[in-house]
Amino acid sequence: MTVSIRPLHPMFCGEVDGVDLTCALTQEEVAAIEAGMDEYAVLVFHDQNITDEQQLDFSRNFGTLELPGAASNITKTKDRRLRAELADVSNLNRDHKPFDRDDRHRMFNLGNRLWHSDSSFRAVPAKYSLLSGRIVSKSGGNTEFADMRAAYNALDDRTKAEIEDLVCEHSLLYSRGKLGFDALSEEEIANFKPVRQKLVRTHPVTGRKSLYLSAHIGKIIGWPTPEARVLIQDLTEDATRPEFVHSHKWRQYDLVMWDNRQVMHRVRRFDDVAEVRDMRRTTIAGEEMTVEQAA
Repeated sequence: MTVSIRPLHPMFCGEVDGVDLTCALTQEEVAAIEAGMDEYAVLVFHDQNITDEQQLDFSRNFGTLELPGAASNITKTKDRRLRAELADVSNLNRDHKPFDRDDRHRMFNLGNRLWHSDSSFRAVPAKYSLLSGRIVSKSGGNTEFADMRAAYNALDDRTKAEIEDLVCEHSLLYSRGKLGFDALSEEEIANFKPVRQKLVRTHPVTGRKSLYLSAHIGKIIGWPTPEARVLIQDLTEDATRPEFVHSHKWRQYDLVMWDNRQVMHRVRRFDDVAEVRDMRRTTIAGEEMTVEQAA
């Protein structure tokens, strides 16, 4: 079959047909998907009942896998439910049962309900994320995406000039701190050391500019912190207006792939104490820093 992509939103996001992710892809299919990512930034693949190994094989078509590692609050093998190459963004413990309401892992993962870009807290931030819905919630749990290219284009010229060269600090310390989650170990604080990212990015293929926003932002270099956080909040509110957002309602065995250089995302509320939601993410590592890091 030939790969085809149907737009799901006037500005971004497409639905892919003609691809079976249980099989090896041809070079032509990989090229068509990459071109679709450049154009749409988010791609939806329905009815993909894949194994972990098949998800990993599909992901490797697009670059080097980024391991969750120290960026997760699950760093010990005994606590891990899935293999090391997969980020576990489910609500399940090692016994495949929902976390208790006050479980520390659940508290940490509530940060996924904030608008963010995956791995913006790494010096070299992520390229793509690929999320497989093995068991989806009966109600709620949609994943929302915001088009940062359209959000940038909508800014007035004065604001574009003001933010063009700004550099922000990103860290899990900031996003989790917004939720009041501050019970961090010395090891976690060391692992979550802030990194610097440009506030305006340029896509390496299309040349389109986009905002690089995330709940992980806590500072703008050279700005007073309160003023910086007000600007980031204002930009985030503007960038997540309804016209820039697509909400994906999950069907079992959907795989959704997005470009962290062009969109933000968040998961919406669902009954995560009672319902099982098994979601497994692979992440494609980025290729370069957005800005030189502090010594």
